[in-house]
Amino acid sequence: MIKNITVKRFLVSVLTFVVILVSLAGCSGSSGGSGSASGAGLKIFFTTPILDEFKELLMNAVSDSGKKAGAEVTLGEPCGSVDDQVAQMRQAASSGYDIIICNPVDSETVLQLEVAAGELPVIFINSQPEEDKLEADKYMYVGSNEEDAAFFQAEYVWNKLGKPKKMNVAIFSGQPGHPAAVKRTKGVKDYFKKNNVDVTYVFNDTAYWDTEKAYDAFQIFLKTGQAYDAVICNNDSMAVGVVRAMTELGIDTSKIPVVGVDATDGGCQSIRDGGMQFTVYQSAVGQGNAAIDASIALVKHGTASGVAGVTEDGLYVWVPYVPVDSKNVNSFK
Repeated sequence: MIKNITVKRFLVSVLTFVVILVSLAGCSGSSGGSGSASGAGLKIFFTTPILDEFKELLMNAVSDSGKKAGAEVTLGEPCGSVDDQVAQMRQAASSGYDIIICNPVDSETVLQLEVAAGELPVIFINSQPEEDKLEADKYMYVGSNEEDAAFFQAEYVWNKLGKPKKMNVAIFSGQPGHPAAVKRTKGVKDYFKKNNVDVTYVFNDTAYWDTEKAYDAFQIFLKTGQAYDAVICNNDSMAVGVVRAMTELGIDTSKIPVVGVDATDGGCQSIRDGGMQFTVYQSAVGQGNAAIDASIALVKHGTASGVAGVTEDGLYVWVPYVPVDSKNVNSFK
């Protein structure tokens, strides 16, 4: 996804940022409302894994957007296992719902989830299935392109350090096997490789999206005595944990970039406080709106072809990322 898209990314980001300035009320965003299509009479079921900060923002965005569109949105109890989610979707399929919006517990099990949904269309969100598991206007994915987030992170770090030929980088990844964690980590490495930067990854392990785990893991890493120029985290929660550890140990965060993804409240505040230097805004509100818009279009018209951000193949609805640093962080209050 990196090839030949620098200009496209810039233009999309500028346009998206303008829209966000109009509707954004918080770092995590307040509901900007869904599209103009009416969802009156639609019954939508939403299913999600156990919540973290972003997943909860996303769930609330789907609920708020659905209500504004006039649809009935039922929020399922967060699922602790694939079996729980399969059972939940099977129950929804037999309970008169028109469509299911699903944040999968495990994106490797989407075939099971599709079978459980019966004849209902499914909008997957946040955790991206493999493309061969999607079907145009039936099983679609709404989200933000993870490679773009990685591109922005790596670009920021490289430029901030003066475009060195060699770097030592620590990477804190999210849940092992999670599509976002895999793609964000790979995207960072692909960016540096593409730009012929000789990078030694002095730490490349998981902290499971978690602040406390990242806090502990960073301190353990420091005991190895390895030099590092930057810390790149798959999300803000882990970046906040790294910054806390650095601050407590007297490490100057202004000289060693720590970057994340999501532009959560905590991540944005860390940038304002001089901790994290950079994050990438993943719009929970935008994704929630897009999921509702796609749901209404599929149920009422049988196609999502007119939905903003839909790809030509009808498999995806993309909600662009926006870079956030000290220059624009106050737009994400």
